[in-house]
Amino acid sequence: MKANENHMNDELLVKYLLGEANPAERMAVDQWIDASQENTRYFDHFQLIWETSKQLVIPPTVNAEDAWLRFQQRTGEASKKPAVVRKINTSFSWMRVAAIVIATIGVIALTYFLSGRPNPPTTVATLNNPKSDTLPDGSFVMLNKNSSISYTRKFKGNKRKVDLKGEAFFTVTPNKEKPFEISVNGITVTVVGTSFNIKSMGGKTEVVVETGVVKVTRNRKTVELRPNEKLITSTTDSTLVKEKVTDKLHQYYRSKEFVCDNTPLWKLVEVLNEVYDANIIVERNELRSLPLTTTFYNESLDKILSVIAETFEITVEKKENQIILK
Repeated sequence: MKANENHMNDELLVKYLLGEANPAERMAVDQWIDASQENTRYFDHFQLIWETSKQLVIPPTVNAEDAWLRFQQRTGEASKKPAVVRKINTSFSWMRVAAIVIATIGVIALTYFLSGRPNPPTTVATLNNPKSDTLPDGSFVMLNKNSSISYTRKFKGNKRKVDLKGEAFFTVTPNKEKPFEISVNGITVTVVGTSFNIKSMGGKTEVVVETGVVKVTRNRKTVELRPNEKLITSTTDSTLVKEKVTDKLHQYYRSKEFVCDNTPLWKLVEVLNEVYDANIIVERNELRSLPLTTTFYNESLDKILSVIAETFEITVEKKENQIILK
């Protein structure tokens, strides 16, 4: 078995699809698929060829071993070295079926058949850590934790459509002929080429524009946003509220910085709770609006709380699962 981050033996992939791979082999394939978006797409393509092969007629006169070699070549696995063809003990296994079918139908027939197949969506999701991805048009996306995007691999049609759950930052490749459209929590965000952040959490959605122009549409009402502007809306109130951006806290999962510029304490606390899975409470109302101007770079929560306490001369009390500022 030969497997690394950029290469996977097609014979092992067939065993994986057959359910004949041992636990170590299955783990190797799973790790390879997760290693890169390119590997994921290759596996999806390989699986599609495999499923196709099971639906077609099997001519009985094709040499199975020669066909297996051609199957490797068809999917891009052929080695530069002379191939060693292993005999397959199972008299009529699906590995032979796939090899025979691929060798028989030829490149043109297979391409024609696959072109009529639906274009299944690709989904990229995160759990505890942010993750970046490059979309089919070259656009860049950075997903925050507990977020996901779905999109078709080739962006067919006259729009580049993406579905978002959670939070993500986009840098969109310009294309006036094919606008970039994001659906999230009942609103549609349309751009041509720009960079912006979208956050949808707890029924509330916020769009922050860094460069270019963004159009946000909900219930046929559209609001246009420019750099350093943001829009806020919620599931309970369909109003589209446009505001000026007064801080850069939305960048924290990309930059690992909390940049405060006259930022009210309550807003920093809101972000700290989200990032550190904390339960920080500002006990007195008069403390909530205290302005803070500083930058925390990759600091621990205790260090940040220590600076807050020293700056405002307040007390930090840890009580069970709460952190109280008073």
